[in-house]
Amino acid sequence: MATDFSSIPLIDVSALLAKCDDPKMGEDPGVLEVVRQLDKACTEAGFFYLKGHGVSDALLKEVKDITRRFFELPCEEKTKIKMTPAAGFRGYQRVGENITKGTPDMHEAIDCYKEVTRGMYGDLGKTMEGYNQWPQNPPKFKVIMEEYISICTELARKIMRGIALALGGSPDEFEGQRAGDPFWVMRLIGYPGLTTTNGTHEAMKNDIGCGAHTDYGLLTLLNQDEDINALQVRNLSGEWISAPPVPGTFVCNIGDMLKIYSNGLYESTLHRVINNSPKYRVSVVYFYETNFDTVVEPLKSSKTRTNGTKKFRKVVFGDHLVSKGSHEFC
Repeated sequence: MATDFSSIPLIDVSALLAKCDDPKMGEDPGVLEVVRQLDKACTEAGFFYLKGHGVSDALLKEVKDITRRFFELPCEEKTKIKMTPAAGFRGYQRVGENITKGTPDMHEAIDCYKEVTRGMYGDLGKTMEGYNQWPQNPPKFKVIMEEYISICTELARKIMRGIALALGGSPDEFEGQRAGDPFWVMRLIGYPGLTTTNGTHEAMKNDIGCGAHTDYGLLTLLNQDEDINALQVRNLSGEWISAPPVPGTFVCNIGDMLKIYSNGLYESTLHRVINNSPKYRVSVVYFYETNFDTVVEPLKSSKTRTNGTKKFRKVVFGDHLVSKGSHEFC
């Protein structure tokens, strides 16, 4: 569970990634140090910066740059991929169309999900049946994003192997029936900056870029603009702690499903976005989830660490996702 943390820890995971598919990874001193740091960060804050992840700075920049170029297009061009129920709620949303706890969010976004064919998950998956709507302009948008999704999926799988060890289980706890076929989500988000009138900055009618929320799945990888400080994380006392950009890192946080798997040892921490800068902010957020139809309940190792008491009921991830309106934010 979260504490009164005052900053977000930074973890270099290069030692974990180097040994991640070694059957004896849990015996390696370098891996064990990363595991210790992951456990501490997930227990105390539910957030951490990820360094040594192996994703090139060029790719991190490229996905933000091409996202920005899309959001700079005229509205009539962006709404060619307008979000629709027929696409499984994939596509573009204009500023203010997304709602968090009854309040419009001051951002625009493209929502992408793992594609779901008809009948893939039976009645459970009907809402999510559809294909991603990729813009034709800017060119190569689809190719770049699909490469990025593939890289993030593999990276998240490896981080979850470290988290599995941190919870006292085997490295593959989150593979197979739990997350061997992860239902990933990606949101490409643009936050308008403050408007300028007579040389002074004025807040918009609603200055909350994204309202306070938790994420739904296992692990979030946030790639945010490096020159705008907008993300805030709430600690146990209710204070909002800034998570300023650290160049070359992802901001990671755990979601509701990992909170259940950990039997409450790890917290899916509330966070929000307030862009008080005059600059437009781009945020590319990848969410690594469980299998869509997985029944999620506390791990045996987590129950052992919490004196054998099971604190959460079973939940099917797909039900949880759809009940929340099929949207996540950062």
